[in-house]
Amino acid sequence: MALNIVIMAAGKGTRMKSATPKVLHKLAGRSLLSHVLKSCEPLAAAARIVITGHGAEAVEAAVAADGIAFVRQMPQLGTGHAIQQAVPALVGEGTTLILNGDVPLIETATAKALIDACAGHALVLLTVDLFDPTGYGRIIRDPDDGGVLAIVEHKDATPEQRLIHEGYSGMMAAPTAALKRWVGQLKNDNAQGEYYLTDIVAMAVAEGLPVLGIKAGSETEVLGVNDPVQLAQLERAFQAQQAEALMRAGVRLADPARFDLRGTLTHGQDVEIDVNCVFEGEVELGDGVRIGANCVIRNARIGAGARIHEFTHIDGEKPGGAVVGEGALIGPFARLRPGAQLGAEVHIGNFVEVKNSTLAKGAKANHLAYLGDATVGERVNYGAGSITANYDGANKHRTTIGDDVHVGSNCVLVAPVTLGAGATIGGGSTITKDVNPGDLAVARGKQVALTGWTRPAKKR
Repeated sequence: MALNIVIMAAGKGTRMKSATPKVLHKLAGRSLLSHVLKSCEPLAAAARIVITGHGAEAVEAAVAADGIAFVRQMPQLGTGHAIQQAVPALVGEGTTLILNGDVPLIETATAKALIDACAGHALVLLTVDLFDPTGYGRIIRDPDDGGVLAIVEHKDATPEQRLIHEGYSGMMAAPTAALKRWVGQLKNDNAQGEYYLTDIVAMAVAEGLPVLGIKAGSETEVLGVNDPVQLAQLERAFQAQQAEALMRAGVRLADPARFDLRGTLTHGQDVEIDVNCVFEGEVELGDGVRIGANCVIRNARIGAGARIHEFTHIDGEKPGGAVVGEGALIGPFARLRPGAQLGAEVHIGNFVEVKNSTLAKGAKANHLAYLGDATVGERVNYGAGSITANYDGANKHRTTIGDDVHVGSNCVLVAPVTLGAGATIGGGSTITKDVNPGDLAVARGKQVALTGWTRPAKKR
């Protein structure tokens, strides 16, 4: 039987006090609507239909993808009116699952349970037991068999009905053919002058079709977002779920209440994360990685045994766009930008910025430095205050630094330039020409290259 999934995303969300359509507000870095669509992905629907209205162009552009159809509800005259607009797009004679675009944490398993219980012949409602059911439609059950007799909207409920704590989540699964028939019969003779989708319950009861109520596993799963307070509350609830899942998988979080995951985080064993860290995009942490407090890490791979010290900012821009090698030490107060590819045991210290540069094993830039568009060899020591001048105002050029090069403090390497293996650049130099392997270059106003000089051996 064909499965249709209809997501209602037409509401304005006036209480958000924002020009952004409500379903495009972000939860854990992704829009509310994108969370719902992701939950639907495993369900193999014949049609996925998003009903848009307020800010329709922005909503459609934000989630445009193959296989998603859009219908518009203009004006917005209630939930039943919304489904009326979707009727022409429904396919087959199977089941139609109806979800809300501003209820982001619906679980795939819960959605599947509704579909399975419907099986193309029963009307199945997703309900929830609420401590405070204010604003929710109340579930009226048959006292004899527990079947659902009706849903009464909060604003239309009697004082006695408002004492009921089982609320309707706004989500259901219905036989497609019957749904088409029912929504065509809806009337707007109620306090709001709207077409309520919940009125189809009475129609199903009158026809003798089974009307079932399945309770959600948690209140969080069916909570909607109507204002910034609810959005913030749902964010913390979702982050708590993610933190718990990571800790049960072995990650040690210093304080799960001060942790934010806005993407995916894969990890090895024996990983520790301190407080106030934010992970975005796709982040991979190898075995034994330690993340200090107040770090932001986005689209990065961190190798086994690496230590990311406090207040470090890593942004790969796209998945795998920043790489930290095994045993590397980064920070505190370091910044790795897109294209930073650091080898094993590299040291990037405080107030050092690396962009679109490769550093080979054991290279070090420990203080107040910039490496942009550079290829850095093994065991290079890059001095405090030194920079690669990689941009000439029109184009960017590359700096190549060979193995075992020593760059003194406060140097400017004007790209394109190559420093040969084993070369030494004297402190305060501005290098505009290539330096031969093993040479000493000192350039203060005028470049001087001293050849044949041998760097003193390190004391053992």
